[in-house]
Amino acid sequence: MQSAIHHTGTRFARIVNRSCRASGNPPLPVVHRANTIARYVPSGKVQHTWSVERETHHTYVDPAEWIDEAAIFKALETTKEHAKDPARVRDILAKAKEKAFVTEHDPVNVGSKSEFVQGLSLEECAALLNVDENNVELMNDIFDTALAIKNRIYGNRVVLFAPLYIANHCMNTCTYCAFRAGNTGMERSVLTDDDLREEVAALQRQGHRRILALTGESPKYSFENFLHAVDVIGSVHTEPFGSIRRINVEIPPLSVSDMRRLKETDKVGTFVLFQESYHRDTFKKMHPGGPKSDFDYRVLTQDRAMRAGLDDVGIGALFGLFDYRYEVCAMLMHSEHLERHYNAGPHTISVPRMRPADGSELSISPPYPVDDAAFKKLVAVIRIAVPYTGMILSTRETPEMRSALLKCGMSQMSAGSRTDVGAYHKDHTANTEANLSKLAGQFSLMDHRPTNEIVDWLMAEGYVPSWCTACYRQGRTGEDFMKICKAGDIHDFCHPNSLLTLQEYLQDYADPDLRRKGEEVIAREMGEQASEPISPQALKRLERKMKLVKDGKHDVYL
Repeated sequence: MQSAIHHTGTRFARIVNRSCRASGNPPLPVVHRANTIARYVPSGKVQHTWSVERETHHTYVDPAEWIDEAAIFKALETTKEHAKDPARVRDILAKAKEKAFVTEHDPVNVGSKSEFVQGLSLEECAALLNVDENNVELMNDIFDTALAIKNRIYGNRVVLFAPLYIANHCMNTCTYCAFRAGNTGMERSVLTDDDLREEVAALQRQGHRRILALTGESPKYSFENFLHAVDVIGSVHTEPFGSIRRINVEIPPLSVSDMRRLKETDKVGTFVLFQESYHRDTFKKMHPGGPKSDFDYRVLTQDRAMRAGLDDVGIGALFGLFDYRYEVCAMLMHSEHLERHYNAGPHTISVPRMRPADGSELSISPPYPVDDAAFKKLVAVIRIAVPYTGMILSTRETPEMRSALLKCGMSQMSAGSRTDVGAYHKDHTANTEANLSKLAGQFSLMDHRPTNEIVDWLMAEGYVPSWCTACYRQGRTGEDFMKICKAGDIHDFCHPNSLLTLQEYLQDYADPDLRRKGEEVIAREMGEQASEPISPQALKRLERKMKLVKDGKHDVYL
């Protein structure tokens, strides 16, 4: 395993360097990987009691080596002039598109087995981030490239999910969060089993199949409690055919030993954890106390997940805490680190932008506010830099901004979201914008539309709403996922499966008008005007499977 990782990464760096030399750009260093276990041991100055490590033999690569702050600042400074050269920017975009459009015999990506294909070097990423947002032509080129890459890989599908907050007790002191320990005005609560079942049932009645389960870090709600909650969530089934098929989690950092326990539930998809800020001084200032104040322990969370076999991980930064350009470059470094040592990059990257939170003045006036133009640019650059990752768009953004960001490369979004504990089943009779805006959740939401309106809106804008979980449930991740990508078969799996889940939703949860619109979309996508090419063989399989769904069968995939 270690030898394979060494050769994959070294070969990739050499191939990229040939491209760099041809374009006149400085080469990337060829990294010789002796093994995946290094010498660094996180300090024990901060106690982590929510999840205790029982596998104490693990050592790691020092995060300071792979989140290289000096290298990031240097790249951002030295590429400022590059960003003013249209020819150079367009050359970066052209090469990135070529690397993203992998094929089975593509020499650019030979040997790469994971879902991670690095579309940009650090210097190229910095150059794009330095492009002036007022340069309309270059910005349109960046947006067009990002959308072309997203469409080539994910087509016009948009995967939908909903967050589910289980408890809001927290011992951390994050200055921007309503759940922080010092916010004595926040009403604290934990869902009972019955509450949790009602919450899941309410989400199922919206048509959700995928949820993101969240909780704060506190002894008042332990990891044992959370493991139990995962079982409860998986046990809920409602009429007509409601079920949660993928439980992603965003919970406090876990030890390797507890990561194994989470994986053993066989119910969890992606382990998501935001670093919030990759800039150490900013991180320290924004997290003055509590277990979360330990930068290194937090940033190594995905390493611990990988070592436990939970190899589907998500990363993210909270934009507004520090320079967005730095944070994007750092996430690229984090992605490359995961691929280098575990042969799998992040399955998802989230891009939350700071919103007002109850009792937090900082959240109202962020230290580094990110305006809409800069936000669209950073989203597009992430898509170009890490082309195969799923990019997640939350309801922190307005409907108008969500529409614009979909054109910048986003591929997943939350729908009908609440950030209050118990809000789904308690508030179902007061589903008005006026009432929803008064709810006191973790942060303020900007898109209060219920799921059926999101579905209608997506289809009107030319997208295919999807609840597909086929690749996760059938083991098509990592190397197996890349095999179908490189063979050009991705559209023969993902697009048909998205249409099957859409048909399920229409039959079970849509009103007659929405069902009519959705079935028109499905007919179009299975006909001559399809937005994505489906092979004749796959189309025949889809037609057979679609008949099964229309006859009442569920959970049908190619």
